[in-house]
Amino acid sequence: MAMRTGSEPTTARSALRLRLWLSVWGVVWAITGTAIFALLGRIGWAIAFGVLWLVITVDLAMIMRHIRQGPHWQPGPDVPPYLPPEHRDPRDP
Repeated sequence: MAMRTGSEPTTARSALRLRLWLSVWGVVWAITGTAIFALLGRIGWAIAFGVLWLVITVDLAMIMRHIRQGPHWQPGPDVPPYLPPEHRDPRDP
């Protein structure tokens, strides 16, 4: 049973590798959609897919940055849950 502290939104962890692969999948679809709609002359749809491509690329860059930051963002099974902010030692980073 997991300990609930009420501070989960501020100490939540993300499945970054899953987000990485979903973003890669999204980039592939956004590029494909942009190209197909541009070739078909549907400029509005091509622009919409191009904007989606841009948003996904920014998210992908942020995910890669968090993965490179190490276990704070990508903890393994050996990293225990963080203590709630009110129970932390203020001298700890």
